[in-house]
Amino acid sequence: MTELQQVPSETRHVHTMSFLRYTLLAIIVLGSTFGDVYIAKGMRQLGEITVSRWRDLLLAPFNPWVALGIVLLLSFYISYLASLSWADLSYIMPATTMGYVLTALMAHFMLGEHVSLTRWIGILMISFGVGFITGGPSLTVRPSP
Repeated sequence: MTELQQVPSETRHVHTMSFLRYTLLAIIVLGSTFGDVYIAKGMRQLGEITVSRWRDLLLAPFNPWVALGIVLLLSFYISYLASLSWADLSYIMPATTMGYVLTALMAHFMLGEHVSLTRWIGILMISFGVGFITGGPSLTVRPSP
């Protein structure tokens, strides 16, 4: 009899992280971060979209930076879907908060944005708070009826 079968019928927690699972989390963070940064870069090249220039949105996917951003966000989304097949949403989302820090860094260094001290403090507070959540199990397994 396996260990899970011997546990009483109350809710059980499983926490087994393999290399593949860590890789999926990394793709989620990096795909989301760089996808957003490249889309922002491409949209800045297109200029401000106004009511009179709404058709320019139709051309946006043909900008190389926007296209790259879309591909990266697709890789994020596919990895995100896969990760939800083996972990709780309440684990996956907090586990990817490093993306907040990376996004701020990339916005500063790649896009030339000014990230104020107040924003940095907020980002770090979120990241530290979420660190407490990710220390727990990645999946809550409920017994079969």
